[in-house]
Amino acid sequence: MNYNYENTKFLTSTLKVPSKNLNSWTEIAFFGYSNSGKSSSINALINKKNLARIGKTPGSTKTINFFQVSTNLKLVDFPGYGYSTIQKKIKNKLMLELTKYIKTNKNLKGLINIMDIRHPLKNFDLFFIKKAFENNVPVLVLLNKSDKITLNSQKTRIVKIREKLSLKHNNIDIILFSALKKTGIDYLKKKIDYWYKN
Repeated sequence: MNYNYENTKFLTSTLKVPSKNLNSWTEIAFFGYSNSGKSSSINALINKKNLARIGKTPGSTKTINFFQVSTNLKLVDFPGYGYSTIQKKIKNKLMLELTKYIKTNKNLKGLINIMDIRHPLKNFDLFFIKKAFENNVPVLVLLNKSDKITLNSQKTRIVKIREKLSLKHNNIDIILFSALKKTGIDYLKKKIDYWYKN
């Protein structure tokens, strides 16, 4: 089944992931640093401007937001991490929630890590990719804002990033992406469809 992502609707927000998986739907989760363009990437996927809120300052998303693509498929938007304006107590709690979610959520079929291609492979990204690998959850890395650098720089950076991550993790895919230019959107949709079917 190929989904019509434009039909995606906001479902709910929470500070905690559900303690039990009471439903059989598939979940695909998005995570990344504040200001990596995570909300913009989700909006580009569903072809809507403001369903995933884009804050004027990094770290604006402070809740775990659920979106319904269909009755069988949900998108989960975790708050951006690593930005100082979020209260430390709230930040730590949300980081723990993402860790718990990766470890325990049986509905989770794939993780999408949004990185700013100009500032990739930061500590928290590597930490959560490692957690995904330990729990056999596949990861798609979107090297967002690729339109901000030259084609030669794009090629050089993606090769280096693939080399570094592929040496450690064999369940990972990495692509050039631009939420602004819609680069990589078709591949992102195909990957989510594949995860759902498998």
